[in-house]
Amino acid sequence: MESRPGILDLSWGHPRPGLLPVGEWGKASAAAAREFGWRQLTYGQATGPTPLLDWLTAHLCDTEGGGTAPEQLFVTGGASHGLALVASLLAGPGDVILVDSPSYHLAFRILADTGATVVRAPADADGVDPAALAEQLAALRAGGRRVPLLYLVPTFANPTGRSLPAERRRDLVALARRTGLTLLEDDTYRELCYEGVAPPSLWRLSGGDRVVRLGTFAKTVAPGLRLGWINADPALITRLATLGYVHSGGGVNHSVATTMYCFAASGAYRRHVAAVRAEYRAQRDALVSAVRAYLPVEAPAGGWFLWVALPPGVGATGLLARAERNGTSFVPGPRFYVDGAGGDDRIRLSFSHLAPADLAGAAARLGSALTGLG
Repeated sequence: MESRPGILDLSWGHPRPGLLPVGEWGKASAAAAREFGWRQLTYGQATGPTPLLDWLTAHLCDTEGGGTAPEQLFVTGGASHGLALVASLLAGPGDVILVDSPSYHLAFRILADTGATVVRAPADADGVDPAALAEQLAALRAGGRRVPLLYLVPTFANPTGRSLPAERRRDLVALARRTGLTLLEDDTYRELCYEGVAPPSLWRLSGGDRVVRLGTFAKTVAPGLRLGWINADPALITRLATLGYVHSGGGVNHSVATTMYCFAASGAYRRHVAAVRAEYRAQRDALVSAVRAYLPVEAPAGGWFLWVALPPGVGATGLLARAERNGTSFVPGPRFYVDGAGGDDRIRLSFSHLAPADLAGAAARLGSALTGLG
């Protein structure tokens, strides 16, 4: 990220630096060196070290009441790496990959790297519309296009913070089974839940049929670890484990993966997630309260972001330069649409990176930028 002097920046979906577990990670590193010795510094098992796979299986099953087995897991270099791996195996030139709208904007280029055409799926304020999606899918395939994937962030989504309703989750899973479409579920924010419990994942609802789930430790622990995982049926896990670069180099990020096992097994992961969840809830509340002095905004039940509607006549792209002159910044809505069409009436504000007092200050600067507009 770029730290710009004088800017209280609400654009970065990054953890607050003071919340990163530097001390506990250092202890876990020492513990991993003692426990694994030279094995920590050699080539690793293709799907990931067994101790981490066993812990992760138990953790995911505890979180969702079952649904994951070790043979359904592949350790990755983070969610973006997992996305690139799955997309490269399941899609290619000439294909169409569908994406939610709005959706995580940095995924678009990863998906486009396959050579496929990335196309907006039909969606409304509640997310992807399964009935309209079925019509779009049928039309594309009738036109001779292969459509292997739909990418979405159904739980505490980036950028909206919203979760796909239960009925739509069930309908999407049924549609995937009926049509052979694979749902590529980015489940990055599941454990950052501030109200109630997170809704069941598409992966859990489907029993692993026609759903591939991406997970990551970037938000719960630290992005610099570059460590995550893929949930998929065993046949796809085998394809991942027998890729040429895995065959050549062994398991992905083996040393960090063994350290993560020690971090988790010691109880540090559980304590850390509970602590940061409380901190991010307080940060969410601080930004929501401050923004409401100028604009109506919903408080998301989880994740890191506010999806804020602008007053009539105010465009996000035009407001950005004015906001930065006033000492704050955000991501304009159009960036979250693969074709850039739509969303200029919205801005995404992140509450993850700044402390509550700075969040309130950033909102006041945004309010000053809005003065006289609309």
